[in-house]
Amino acid sequence: MRFMFVVPPFTGHVNPTVAVAAALAERGHDAVWCGPPEILDLLPVGARLFATGDAPDQAGGYARLHTNWQRLRGVAALRFLVEETLVPLAHAMLPGVTAAVTAYRPDVVVADQQTFAGAFAAVRAGVPWATSATTSAEFTRPLLGFPKVADWVRTRIAGAAIAAGVPADCDPRFSARLVLVFSTPELVGLTEPAPAHHCYVGPAFGPRPAAVDFPWDRLDPGRHRVLVSLGTLNREAGARFYPAVVTATRPLADRLQVILAAPERLAGEPAEHVLIREFVPQLDLLPHLDAVVTHCGHNTVCEALAFGLPLVLAPIRDDQPIVARQVVAAGAGVRVRFGRAHVPEIRAAVTDVLDRPDLRAGAHRVRASFAVAGGAHAAADRLEKLC
Repeated sequence: MRFMFVVPPFTGHVNPTVAVAAALAERGHDAVWCGPPEILDLLPVGARLFATGDAPDQAGGYARLHTNWQRLRGVAALRFLVEETLVPLAHAMLPGVTAAVTAYRPDVVVADQQTFAGAFAAVRAGVPWATSATTSAEFTRPLLGFPKVADWVRTRIAGAAIAAGVPADCDPRFSARLVLVFSTPELVGLTEPAPAHHCYVGPAFGPRPAAVDFPWDRLDPGRHRVLVSLGTLNREAGARFYPAVVTATRPLADRLQVILAAPERLAGEPAEHVLIREFVPQLDLLPHLDAVVTHCGHNTVCEALAFGLPLVLAPIRDDQPIVARQVVAAGAGVRVRFGRAHVPEIRAAVTDVLDRPDLRAGAHRVRASFAVAGGAHAAADRLEKLC
């Protein structure tokens, strides 16, 4: 069978599809990707990419969009994401996705929740389509207390559907046939049974394209090791947060080593207990750690919990506060304020995740739920049944 993954140019949205595609390939199926040209660097060597239109029609493209987005929080960030990024991305990608579906003739289209064009093109071509949900935020009714905002989002998405030539009630975020959620009910904290076509498969880990050089010999086996990472898109927002973490952990230096994934220019004063690397081989590094400090990007959270590591959670925007709330409710982490966290607050949180057995037990419970969920192979099982 032939599967087409339609993805946006965001690392955390592409990585799980690589793992699922590998599981499908093991079963003799063919898988390709469709998306902006820059995602080729995130795909395995030899992967086939049907390139779509590049950035939305705006001077500066995604770089400018990202710069503008970084300044926003809360509802303003959500409005910007929908109106300035996702809807324009749908319009920019639709011609290319339509052409790719025509040329490749997939049996199933797997459309990321943020690439509306994948769903629209599949509907127009009469091809079965599934949703790839790389964050669990949409499954906890995040706008329940904001009905006007929810109506605004639905109206904008319905307008994009009509412009694409599909019915207004076609919500490209949720396939009626299959929604693959790369999380588990134990982490999401579902309070009612999920629809039968919502498949919680847990995180899907696959090979990453290029190895990142890392000084493994500098890891200190005599101290606890904690990774501090704000992900790829948010690292520049850490100019205040990184130095605060370094200062907060200085009194713990005799028992703690910090691996700081950040540009050195943003790290503040050098410290003996801090190993600074702009990029780290995260999946390879996690088995050597005792805890993670994160902005609550869904992939980093799931990767850490898959190794039973408790988390210090410092959400910045978008789905991150929702993910942080889920982790705290699961008993696997401690939340701090990203923009206003004081040194004592950060120090207390780091100490908690290292010393509190209940937090480690919570992380282990989530890890066990991931193992049962099945990951990439469970996703492949469900996709095969769509054909």
